[in-house]
Formats: sequence, structure tokens, C-alpha cells
Amino acid sequence: MQESPSGPGFPKHFDGKRFYNPDAPQAPGLLDALRWKLTTRPERSPSFIADVEQSVPPRRVEASGLRTTLVNHSTVLLQQRGSNILTDPIWSERASPLSWIGPRRRRKPGVSWEDLPPIDTVLLSHNHYDHLDLPALRRLAARGDSTFIVPPGVARLLRSHNIGPAHELDWGESLSLAGLTIHCVPALHFSARGIFDRNTTLWCGYMIEYREGLVYFAGDTAFGPHFAQIREKFGSPRLALLPIGAYQPRWFMSPVHMGPDEAVKAHEILAAKTSIAIHHGTFQLADEGLDTPRKQLMACAPNGSFLILNNGQFAGIP
Repeated sequence: MQESPSGPGFPKHFDGKRFYNPDAPQAPGLLDALRWKLTTRPERSPSFIADVEQSVPPRRVEASGLRTTLVNHSTVLLQQRGSNILTDPIWSERASPLSWIGPRRRRKPGVSWEDLPPIDTVLLSHNHYDHLDLPALRRLAARGDSTFIVPPGVARLLRSHNIGPAHELDWGESLSLAGLTIHCVPALHFSARGIFDRNTTLWCGYMIEYREGLVYFAGDTAFGPHFAQIREKFGSPRLALLPIGAYQPRWFMSPVHMGPDEAVKAHEILAAKTSIAIHHGTFQLADEGLDTPRKQLMACAPNGSFLILNNGQFAGIP
């Protein structure tokens, strides 16, 4: 890994070998993870919930309105003016490197693979298995015509699996595409796909700049000052995709994941016209139950401006 420059307007986050969260708590280590697993008991959830009504998105949306479909977890399909963007796509049965162990899917995707329209741009926020699903990415690459945008260090993994073209963006860097610009923005998280590669690649969110306004995809992130920094740099988004799940126990998860109450604070700091909850309801990754984040958000979210969609449900954003 070559030295990564700090993106303009955002603090340094690379020490020459590994990335880190500047001026913020770092992700817990292995001993903390062992303590978590040995001292807590997760809330019970059904092994599978067959309540998803799959939808069939149009191949293209030519109007200025933004059609936003929650596929599952952090996978969202954004369609506007002929552009189709997909965030952190996962269709696998497990968020794991192995087919027989690891977090198992509890709900099916809200859009079947066969009904997925052409995808112009794929945004990957970091390399965790519930966000970077190689089988889905290989299938997207095989269809052709998709551009993959990733944080520093991740393109090498994609290219090793013949997935591309892959463009790396550091915090503060941008890429102009047909009719829109993708800006890479900070997140507070960590990266790893194995035991020895921790934080050798970066994590991020993205601000998508359309002519009609801004869409913010937060990726995976803890609560922190970056939300105010992002609003100061870009202005308020018309839509924010904010994670609400995998937050218990707080002593372990708070450096890397927001709880629903913190997602509401982020929504307010960003002054987003509308927010949609992501990172919940499909995989149980922490101690709270599968649908506990939804219930907690419903209890504290502002009426009407913070949406909780089911897998397959879509919202029209003016």
C-alpha cells in the first residue's frame, strides 16, 4: 500500500501502513470481540421470516424524481434520469467467506437477481462480507457495463476476481460520470476480510451529486463529527441512506455502528429532506434482534421524514 494522501477538506486517516479513524475511537480488537461473545447473549430472532414481497423495478427512470428501492441490508437501487446506481450489493445466503458458517440471511432480497435492471454504477463502502459480496459483484461484472467505485485498497481485490472497471476514491476525492458526480466522504468504521489485513483498506460513504440535488450513502459508520463536516462541504441532501443496525452492545459497537437514536441525530445534523434506514432486517450481526432497530427507530424518528422500508419496497423522492 502506497501512502494515501488526505482528501481535501477532510483530516488525515492513514499512517503509512494502515487506515484509522481520525480524532475518534478505533474499532475494538480481538480480545474485546472475545469478551463480547463470552459475556453477552443475543436477542432471539426467527431463523427466517417469509414476509418479503419482491418488486420489479423498471429498467430505467427518465424523470427527475428519484426512485429508491431497498433490496436488502445496505443494498439500495437508486434510479433517476436514466442512471441506475446500486450500493453495497449482497444476494448471498451468508455474509461470510464460508458457505456453512457466519451470519445467515433471515429475509430474502426484495428484488430477485433476474429482475435487477442494468446497473451503471456500483458503490462499495468497505470490504466487510455483508457489504462486499464477491459472488454478487462477479455476476454484475459478467453482465457488463457497470463501473465499480471503491475506497483505497479495495480495487486490488476486485481486479483479482476480474471485476471492473474499479475506480478508487479517497475521502475528499470525486469522479464525474454521465449526469452526476460521485464524492467520497468520511465514515467511522474499520476494514478486514481476514485475520491479518485489518485496516489495510479504507472505509467510506458517498455523496452522489445529481443536477436535481444530493444523495448521501453513509455506508457503515459510527456517529461522529463527520456528518457536520459533510453538510458543511456539500449542503443538505435531498436523501440520506443511514445505517441503524448492529449496535448492541454499545460498549463494543459504538465506535463502528450507530444506533437508531444516533441515526436520527445524523439525519437532523445533515438536515436531510428524507432519510431511509439501511443495515437492518436481513442479517442479525449483533446482539439486538433482527427487527429491534426498526422498532427503536419508529419510537424516536421524526414523523414522515425518516422512512423504514421493507425489502423490495420503494419510495419516490421528489
